Amino acid sequence: RAIAFACGVKVMRPDMKVIIIAGDGDLAGIGGNHLIHAARRNLDLSVFLVNNFIYGMTGGQVSPTTPFGTRTTTTPYLNLEHPFKIADVVAAAGGSYVARWTTYHVFQLMESMQNAINKKGFSFVEIISQCPVSYGKMTGTSDPVTLLKQLRDASIHVDDTQGMSEEELEGKFVVGKLVERQRAEFGDGLRQLISERRESISAELDRGLRQDTSALETGR
Repeated sequence: RAIAFACGVKVMRPDMKVIIIAGDGDLAGIGGNHLIHAARRNLDLSVFLVNNFIYGMTGGQVSPTTPFGTRTTTTPYLNLEHPFKIADVVAAAGGSYVARWTTYHVFQLMESMQNAINKKGFSFVEIISQCPVSYGKMTGTSDPVTLLKQLRDASIHVDDTQGMSEEELEGKFVVGKLVERQRAEFGDGLRQLISERRESISAELDRGLRQDTSALETGR
């Protein structure tokens, strides 16, 4: 529930730069509703989702990003669910900055994270990560270097996908900046609304007070 908590912090303390780091089990599953609505509102948050395709800390259960046909502890006869392309979901929900990189692309990832932090509005970077302990073991190798090379070989930059069909991109990680746009930020709008309502209420109270005073003076 990291995003729900972060939303409260950001609304009450707009001066703070609020950063959320969580996994696919939380942000795509348990907290998925919070993720899409925070993106829709465009609250000024920076979210980094580390996607290792599995609930790695609780026994290797299937997650919302686990690839179709993968064996996990809760899908011993293979996963029959199609996974979220979670960065695409956030982009469709309205995120101001959305990118995807793998842990192989260290320098590009660092730059993208900095860009996300500097961007006003809801920014999101999906970090495709190897998981030797759970996911790797389930899919044939627990060697971290081999898994890192697999991420490298399966990646294709978004600029190189022009004209490619969905079938051609099957099994690939489309990396790079997927979305960057300007949208009104939720916190700014909320504070403006509060300010306007306070001024309106204050003016109404002043008018009421003057009317009451005038009525008293007339009655006197």
